[in-house]
Amino acid sequence: MRDATFTLWGLHALGFDWEADDFMQFVADLERNPDGALQIMYGIGGERDLTETTLDHLSGYDGAVPVRIGNGAYDQRQNDVFGSVLDSIYLHTKMGGHIPQRLWSVIEDQVKGAIAVWDKPDQGIWEARGEPKHYVSSKLQCWVAVDRGARLAEREGERQLAEEWQAVADKISADILEKGVSERGVFRQHYETDALDASTLLIPINRFLPPEDERVRATVLAIADELTEDGFVLRYRTEETDDGLKGEEGTFLICSFWLVSALSEIGEHARAAALCERLLQHASPLGLYAEELEAKSGRHLGNYPQAFTHLALINAVLHVIADEER
Repeated sequence: MRDATFTLWGLHALGFDWEADDFMQFVADLERNPDGALQIMYGIGGERDLTETTLDHLSGYDGAVPVRIGNGAYDQRQNDVFGSVLDSIYLHTKMGGHIPQRLWSVIEDQVKGAIAVWDKPDQGIWEARGEPKHYVSSKLQCWVAVDRGARLAEREGERQLAEEWQAVADKISADILEKGVSERGVFRQHYETDALDASTLLIPINRFLPPEDERVRATVLAIADELTEDGFVLRYRTEETDDGLKGEEGTFLICSFWLVSALSEIGEHARAAALCERLLQHASPLGLYAEELEAKSGRHLGNYPQAFTHLALINAVLHVIADEER
């Protein structure tokens, strides 16, 4: 469901409004949890049970093992899912000019869900398998959920509901700004650390703060300078993050494309264009991208092709095009 926001944005940005509407109808049809919340992920046919199993008789690229089906994270608490859903619906409503009535119950239930969990720890956007934390990106997405819900309620003529939800959005915002910023004025990964996390690049992209805010600028530049290898962005430093996994990982391509968009937002247009050009040069012969890139060799690692990467690519390229046109 997290990918839904970027999917809808990409479809509408490229003029695929009909396909975007089909996707929203799919969301409306999904079976929800007893509390009305959507799961963080579903099977392509709307399946809810994604129990993870290993296929020991198979190996992946270059003998990589294990090969898994399902996804062990399907029943995790990931509080950002509410923001993803609401941002998708809000974007679709802005493009279409109306709220599909089949989605109003989804809107109400997702906002209520975000309000119920925003102050609780979770596994975060990267599905960390360590202890739950108060991740800034999760709080951000809960703010997105309630803020967009308030805007949609206003459109629906639900003035009192809009005011109630906006008051909660303001409360979440205040909490993030109080606990989510380090002493040097940079957004942290979670409330108990000063470690950097590339997911905070979404702060200007999601319009939580204006790009000229000093905390936004400091965060984007800190990630660009300190959370990169050969200019490409890591999700986080593995030695600083309890993600329940061992070993090193490559740079995350989605994070590098997010950095392009974020640099563009804060006015670093030349730097954004240069990074975008480098990323485009690292596409595969088919013009596709994996989830990760080994910075030194340029080798694509894992999950190829990775949809999430390409959705961030669309956003990044359109940012650079807009800068050039200006």
